[in-house]
Amino acid sequence: MASRDQFQRFIFEHSQVRGAWVQLGESYREIGSQAPYPDTVRELLGQALVASILMSSTLKFEGTLSIQAQGEGPLRTLMAECSHDRYIRGLARFDEHAVSEDSFHDLLGEGRMAITITPNRGNRYQGVVPREQDTLGGCLEEYFDRSEQIPTSLILFADDNGAAGLLLQRLPGATEEDGDLWDRVNHLARTVEASELLELDSETLLHRLFHEETVRLFDAEAVAFRCSCSRERTLGALEAIGSDECYSILEEQGTIEMDCQFCHAHYRFDRNDIDHLFTGHTLH
Repeated sequence: MASRDQFQRFIFEHSQVRGAWVQLGESYREIGSQAPYPDTVRELLGQALVASILMSSTLKFEGTLSIQAQGEGPLRTLMAECSHDRYIRGLARFDEHAVSEDSFHDLLGEGRMAITITPNRGNRYQGVVPREQDTLGGCLEEYFDRSEQIPTSLILFADDNGAAGLLLQRLPGATEEDGDLWDRVNHLARTVEASELLELDSETLLHRLFHEETVRLFDAEAVAFRCSCSRERTLGALEAIGSDECYSILEEQGTIEMDCQFCHAHYRFDRNDIDHLFTGHTLH
């Protein structure tokens, strides 16, 4: 059995073709246990988590990359986020009485999907993902093609126990020989079975797929579930709501209580907390 919750980059030597591999186990199961997800919803969430890791690995930045979808089908919301240091979180909201569809488009129905890049410093960027392909991976490939002009392949799988993915990219400056290599490795990558990607370790998988190529595999990096919520961030959300709304809730309920949607952490704020938030001091 392969080591789970790992990410690795690789390159095809002497070329402008690179790749990345990721496999999730415990982190995926922990995120999937946050709600009673139907199989189809949980597996799509797993694919989105894998994609967020692979896509964030193509950027040189400190911050987070998230994949977000808002649909009008049984799956109302899908969100997967990965930080530059490989911490992930995600959630899905769905109509439990209506989830019977298996396909990506049937689950989401009409709606929009976007990639949001939030650097620790600098401006936030959001790009719209086209919804013209039949799979999440296909839609994200088209996003790279249209928005980044970088040919990209994304192969994503998830089941009850794990999720895994493979990314290939042809970088700018590629030669004619790189073009031949790109066509060849893409054809080989598309032959991978879900069981291989979900169960084999990276070295075995890459050798099985690309044994006629010279592949350099870089050191593995750990992936883990970690929520970025905190009491301070939750107070920031209350500040954004405004003092009138916060004091109105206090009048009605006595306290303000909020739960994190990602990890179910519970935060409770009393009048002293809200006074301090909006006036800088508390009254006793």
